[in-house]
Amino acid sequence: MSAEAAHPVSPTRDLAVWVSALGWEQVPERVRIRAVHLLLDGIGCALVGAQLPWSRIATDAVLGLEGAGEAVVIGTGRTTSLPGAVLLNSSFIQGFELDDFHPLAPLHSASLLIPALLSTVGHLGRPVSGRELLLAAIAGFEVGPRVGYALGGTQMLSRGWHSGAVFGTHAAAMASGRLRGLDVDRLEDALGFAATQSAGLMSAQFGAMGKRMQHGFAARNGFYAAGLAEGGYTGIKAVFEREYGGFLSVFGQGHHTDATRITHGLGTQWETEIIMVKSYAVMGGLHGAVQAAQQLRDRVDVTKIDRIDLRVGDVVYHHGWWEPERPLTAVGGQMNIGYATAVTLLDGNALPEQFTAQRLDADDVWQLLQRTHVTLDRSIDALPPAERFQTHLHITMRDGRAESEVVISPHGSPTDPVTNHEIVDKYRALASRVVGTRRMAAIEQTVLTLPELRDVTPLIDLLSAPVGRALD
Repeated sequence: MSAEAAHPVSPTRDLAVWVSALGWEQVPERVRIRAVHLLLDGIGCALVGAQLPWSRIATDAVLGLEGAGEAVVIGTGRTTSLPGAVLLNSSFIQGFELDDFHPLAPLHSASLLIPALLSTVGHLGRPVSGRELLLAAIAGFEVGPRVGYALGGTQMLSRGWHSGAVFGTHAAAMASGRLRGLDVDRLEDALGFAATQSAGLMSAQFGAMGKRMQHGFAARNGFYAAGLAEGGYTGIKAVFEREYGGFLSVFGQGHHTDATRITHGLGTQWETEIIMVKSYAVMGGLHGAVQAAQQLRDRVDVTKIDRIDLRVGDVVYHHGWWEPERPLTAVGGQMNIGYATAVTLLDGNALPEQFTAQRLDADDVWQLLQRTHVTLDRSIDALPPAERFQTHLHITMRDGRAESEVVISPHGSPTDPVTNHEIVDKYRALASRVVGTRRMAAIEQTVLTLPELRDVTPLIDLLSAPVGRALD
């Protein structure tokens, strides 16, 4: 049997071929620069997330299971096993809903890639250059959303799956596999292992600390997928296109899937440039509500609001609205469009200070929440994908006067991206809360010059020391 007959053309194998063959010069400079800034954003989120109350609980629990090892747990001064470090470092990046978000194929890429890559560096036991690390990260930035597109993008969220935890395993597996130097056969095995470990329930958003860790499970499972494949343990071949027990056929039950989206435009259309960088500490679908509230608050007296009406599409409605019970947990507040709108009308922002225990149980916020009504507008879902996160905010005052604001594409979306300069400013604003000026600047400089590093160990060392507490 010929090699061509043994390995027929398939989206799964074609993706593995592309990851294996990806070269430095094939990636446009603007994409490489953007990827570096996405990594800086994720590291800033990890530094803030490392010492949050729920992160400290997670750290103690995971180290209780995994024990002390040699892998760095960011911002804690502690170490654990390589898989345990992946799990915790991802949970820190996801720790306060400040990390990146793909608006069309929802997942949080930095929380998947940075932890898997750091532990892969530890596994390799040799110097790893900044170029190697960055190219592996770009492979992950490209793979995750493409698998998400094939699986229906935002439809997974509407059905109650934690979408990024479902197709994020593939991003982590390909980033780790690329850094390990796996050949095409082993990369295809890793995709099979990633697929069979995919999972994640969105009901975690209503209050579970575990919501912070679900991308961590995906990152750890992707790391394991690449490790198993490297060891010669074979995985599912052609996992995306198999009709019985395949990734798309099983997870896609109930909606349309399209395997061709996995490889469409590879090397010419760069998902790295579409990834949304957050400006607020809320889930991506609520950014329109926060911006609308910011634009309205100077035109109304919030103490005289009689009614707040929000109109949104299916994804935002099902992912971001339920009748909240007092008090909310921080994760519940960050997922709830009513809370995000109310607290922004009052405070003018939705950052960590808006999600302290005191603020989450404040009378002025709950008085507005009790006047908040959210309507599902299915016509929004017929619009182009980039417009489906739009938000219509209408406020009625006690005297009958009304004010409205519409945000079609919030800042950070593909039509209005956060700039690289804004990402640096965001990193500094986050890191300055928890680390000293010199260390903050050293991390920034090291990340931004990543392609010039002969060995990324100094970056890992900078991340290892304990940080301060951002929120209690």
